[in-house]
Amino acid sequence: MSKYICIHGHFYQPPRENPWTGKVPRQESASPFHDWNQRISQECYAPNAQAKIMEGKDKTLEVVNNYEMMSFNFGPTLLSWMAKEDKETYQAVLEADRMSQKRFDGHGSAIAQAYNHMIMPLANARDKYTQVFWGIKDFQYHFLRFPEGMWLPETAVDTESLEIMAKLGIKFTILAPRQAAQIKHKGQEQWQKVVDEQFDYQKPYLCRLPSGRSIVLFFYDGGLSNEIAFGRLLKNGERFAARMTESIELEKEKRLLSVATDGETYGHHHKFGEMALAYFLKRIICNPFVKLTVYGQYLASHPPEDEVKIVEHSSWSCAHGIERWRADCGCKLDIAVTSSQYWRGALREALDWLRDQLTAVYEREMSKYCGDPWLLRNRSIEIVLNSSVEQKEQFLRDEGLGELNDNDKEKVFQLLEMQRFCMLMYTSCGWFFDDISRIEPIQILQYASRAIEYGAMFEQRDLEEPFLKILEKANSNDPQIKNGRVVYERFVKTAKVDL
Repeated sequence: MSKYICIHGHFYQPPRENPWTGKVPRQESASPFHDWNQRISQECYAPNAQAKIMEGKDKTLEVVNNYEMMSFNFGPTLLSWMAKEDKETYQAVLEADRMSQKRFDGHGSAIAQAYNHMIMPLANARDKYTQVFWGIKDFQYHFLRFPEGMWLPETAVDTESLEIMAKLGIKFTILAPRQAAQIKHKGQEQWQKVVDEQFDYQKPYLCRLPSGRSIVLFFYDGGLSNEIAFGRLLKNGERFAARMTESIELEKEKRLLSVATDGETYGHHHKFGEMALAYFLKRIICNPFVKLTVYGQYLASHPPEDEVKIVEHSSWSCAHGIERWRADCGCKLDIAVTSSQYWRGALREALDWLRDQLTAVYEREMSKYCGDPWLLRNRSIEIVLNSSVEQKEQFLRDEGLGELNDNDKEKVFQLLEMQRFCMLMYTSCGWFFDDISRIEPIQILQYASRAIEYGAMFEQRDLEEPFLKILEKANSNDPQIKNGRVVYERFVKTAKVDL
């Protein structure tokens, strides 16, 4: 059998919890549901765990767990919410990964994700390392195995991030075809420039890194993925199946047709999309000429022969590389409305300034308790995943801090929480949309505010006012909102809870 198909779903929602209460507040825009997590879970995550294959409109032929037959990643912050708020779907996702290992020769459907959907090329080296490290540890906590692959948020990639992933044991990641810069065929010395995505993306490529390490890169079919995400393919399961199978180049051997979209495509963006996916998956299983696979299984039997160099600082959702998360590049949601996204640069400038100020505070204060504050931050994922009193005490003992007095123990935890919020405030959704007054920028500004509060426990200087001075440069398109300072004063401070 020489033709393979892999469907990847990137399932993700930004963290929505109020940082002072730890609870997701009611979001009226998600009505009639309590919040967007709950709504999307009911429209997408739960239905994909029990997707119906229908005969006509009324007869259910079969109910299948799509997660068992597709490649997928769940954002760690979403999965932690699901473990608490939608336990049935959470267990179905875990069970699907276990069952998929039987189907795919020991290779599970699930892969990891860099922790809180930070745009990795825009992060500093320390944050990149923690994001990958935490993503791996979170995956192990839920799926009880080491991840073979890792999804990069927005597929935003740079060499330094790939180096860290390879160093920590990640075998592969998935990119858009426009992120391939040059390829070199086996046995050849000459590199060929990739023009207009014209290269063979139906196979894996080896990316050699400056350190001497390497990582495998898969490139999904951009045109077909776009049809699934934004076209009408999911309106009909038979049409979807036919379009997928005809896309494989029949005359070539060892083909892998790979598509990747937001997982929410199947049910949330396209109603009943999970049913079209289920129909396709079951149809492919019965096809003697095409084999359903996941990346890990395919890689084990088809190691890369050709090499690739990436387009540095590129992504799948910005035609200008990664400018969508720091500049007025032209990428926005509503192209029919004249608006400016200049605020993106000022928002990032403010957060970068705050991060650097709190880095100095963290290093100064945590150095009083341990020799390597950043190693301690990496390892603190153990108490992010389980914040029970017993686990926190065990964490301190493991790190040689068990003999601290209660006051100093509390300071250690406060400093670690400050750093956690310093990473959460970089969640990519804060820049993705059209205005700083949306709920996504408000959410990351709440995380910034919480980080400032923790910093104030150790720093006499006022950090909030200089931060707001920079935010004043982030002009809103709403004349009543004016700028980022007003957003902060009106929507962030009012969300605070006196703890």
